Amino acid sequence: MRERKNSQNSNGRSSAGKIAQYGLLIALAFIFSYVEALIPLPVPVPGIKLGLANLVNVAGLYTVGAAGTLVVGLLRIVMVGFTFSNPGSMLYALAGGILSLAVMALAKKMDWFEKTGVSILGGVFHNIGQLSMAAWITGTAGVFSYLPVLLVAGVITGGVIGLLGGLVTDRIAPAVRGMRR
Repeated sequence: MRERKNSQNSNGRSSAGKIAQYGLLIALAFIFSYVEALIPLPVPVPGIKLGLANLVNVAGLYTVGAAGTLVVGLLRIVMVGFTFSNPGSMLYALAGGILSLAVMALAKKMDWFEKTGVSILGGVFHNIGQLSMAAWITGTAGVFSYLPVLLVAGVITGGVIGLLGGLVTDRIAPAVRGMRR
């Protein structure tokens, strides 16, 4: 009798399950980005957004890890950039997204905060990354005059996304464990 091979990687997750999981995360992040593009925020400061796609970053960080979440985030930024935006906006999103995820991954790894605190750090550092890119592109540090307002916005939106991301993570964790079998 032939033994059926189950293609699994080193952490026990089947290849098909891993592909399905990443596909789901990318699709959710893309949809959340689209929905967010449809919601105008009545704020006088440019650049403030809800950060709905960051729900996927929080959930991904706690389910597939930092490397997987980085792949999902980069694919989302490129797809959204070409679909709803432009290459210039992609630069800002990449700067904010990479810095944000790096800080969130470090905070999670060091166990400094719970999910909400990690998300707040992500919101704050996303804004710092985008302002840093703007300063580099424009050659002026004047863009940092927006920093106080964007820090407040990052704390508020990061907190909301962190609370929701914690709920989502707790709900999908059993399904993720099931995909690992």
